[in-house]
Amino acid sequence: MAQNETDTGPLARLWDVPAALVLLTRLPLPTLPDHAFAHGARAVWAYPLVGLVLGLILSAMSLALTWLGLPQMMVAGVLLGALLMLTGAMHEDGLADTADGLWGGQTRDRRLEIMKDSRIGAYGVLALIVVMGLRWLGLAEVDWTGIIAALMLSRAAMTPLMLALPHARSTGLSHSVGAPETGAVLGAVLIAVVGAGVLLGIAGLFAALIAGAVAVSVGLIAKAKIAGQTGDVLGATCALSEVAVLLALVAMA
Repeated sequence: MAQNETDTGPLARLWDVPAALVLLTRLPLPTLPDHAFAHGARAVWAYPLVGLVLGLILSAMSLALTWLGLPQMMVAGVLLGALLMLTGAMHEDGLADTADGLWGGQTRDRRLEIMKDSRIGAYGVLALIVVMGLRWLGLAEVDWTGIIAALMLSRAAMTPLMLALPHARSTGLSHSVGAPETGAVLGAVLIAVVGAGVLLGIAGLFAALIAGAVAVSVGLIAKAKIAGQTGDVLGATCALSEVAVLLALVAMA
């Protein structure tokens, strides 16, 4: 009885936040009890909160570096490097693998094989150069509210794909997390959209539409090419939606 209450009781949702942080970041968190990970897919509602935490850290760094007199391009470069360290570059790794696999293979099985390969190819390198370059420029142009909104929306953008698409393979990080319930996905989207709206007003709501459009586009491509989603596809969705939001905010500034 006690174990069931721990896993499914009202307070169990509180464990979803640190569980999501452990999954999506490399922050030095204390060891969590096993039951915190008992329902991995349930924690997707907290993904935008992970973006909020990362955004607050980067915003504090940006304010400090700006106060020290560093130019914005240098500040943006430091923030980008810090973000890669804080997340373990897991989304960038997914972007590179997805670009290599979806465009480098001719069949579904070959594409999945390429995506699983730890080596990086030309498509992956080029995708990283373009996306990282645009992200650097975007971070140099937006303020702290834009940074937080972009990180929240991009983490939420992964969740609809987890619900709408089947797992393309029977192994991997996405498969181990499982398929979330509709309520958890709606919760993630609602938190991200409300957060962006509070931070940026109408611009935040437009940015949410941009993030959603990127998620839909990646999902349609993944469905056509590998008949589902993987952790790499989710990582690519996060990276692409983040840079798309930054670019949209720059365009609206």
